[in-house]
Amino acid sequence: MSIEKVKAYFAAIGEPERVIEFEQSTFTSELAAQALGCEVGRIAKTISVFVDKKPVLILMSGDMKIDNKKFKAQFHCRPNMIPVDEVEALIGHAVGGVCPFAVNAGVPIYLDASLERFDVIYPAAGNDKSCARFTLDELPRYVKSAGRVDVGRLK
Repeated sequence: MSIEKVKAYFAAIGEPERVIEFEQSTFTSELAAQALGCEVGRIAKTISVFVDKKPVLILMSGDMKIDNKKFKAQFHCRPNMIPVDEVEALIGHAVGGVCPFAVNAGVPIYLDASLERFDVIYPAAGNDKSCARFTLDELPRYVKSAGRVDVGRLK
């Protein structure tokens, strides 16, 4: 299971307490926000898309969605979501638990500007009943970002 990979990742760097697990589902940003008792924007959802036929992850606020025009301006192609049945093989995590930790080698991760509105954010941690807590300042130590993008718009 990918949550085990995420737990092992954090244990290896001496921070096993980063992973927060819940009894209830955190499958969507809305459900994760309910479980945490926070606003949806603080949930850092990880979007799986193809760019030039290669898998890419974009970490953005849970109250956002991809803006097609912004995406095309940034990546020079239309956003093409990775089919649900291909996500786990290409990324290393199944839909509902896709996160920016312990992903398959070679998958670039971009941080969307929408995250900058919050001091604390909560990305998933490998399954649909988990997350991790980070301040925006500390996130770059844990996520090997390929860069910052601005490809989101409010839902």
